[in-house]
Amino acid sequence: MPQITVDYSAELDDSFDRRGFALALHPLVAETVSTKIPACKTRFRRAEDSVVGDAATGDAVVNVGIAMLPGRTPEIKAQLTEAVLELLAGHLKPVDGLTVHASAEVRDLDASYRKD
Repeated sequence: MPQITVDYSAELDDSFDRRGFALALHPLVAETVSTKIPACKTRFRRAEDSVVGDAATGDAVVNVGIAMLPGRTPEIKAQLTEAVLELLAGHLKPVDGLTVHASAEVRDLDASYRKD
């Protein structure tokens, strides 16, 4: 049930271990929110262009969004968000001259959510 979307700047293609991140993320999510690993689904979306502030170059962005069925406390969501950012840092290799801006969000799926 957790629907995980990772948006990342194209500049990170060679320095972001996406598969390794997803395979480490799924057990983390499952344990934190009491779900099963096979319920976790992650997709990666490469952003060709990203701009941070007024910087012309030298910045990259990674945003991890986790949407799940309602019922988790704000404290559990915050705990998961912090853990995701820590995990993410371990799957990004430094790139000379590039500052990475990482963020994460855990939110509830809308009541209209259905799966097949």
